[in-house]
Amino acid sequence: MSDELNFAHTILQGRAWRDVPDHEVLAESERLLGEWMSGEVRMERPKLYDHYALLLLALTRQNRELSARVAALEAAAGQGERAQDS
Repeated sequence: MSDELNFAHTILQGRAWRDVPDHEVLAESERLLGEWMSGEVRMERPKLYDHYALLLLALTRQNRELSARVAALEAAAGQGERAQDS
């Protein structure tokens, strides 16, 4: 048996990918990648579709959420500026 970790399986822990919240995927990804970069753990060489796709999906969703929040804040700030100009 290999002592290399499977990136996606380690994060999913037997759950379906839809059952793992994005914040958990991001936290576990950061931990695993940090441990891998420092040489603490070894990971299998992944195939994009079943490993890093999990991380990319969580990052994409978080980016969309943060972009929407920034747009809402900018719109609110713009309305406040217009109200002061009146």
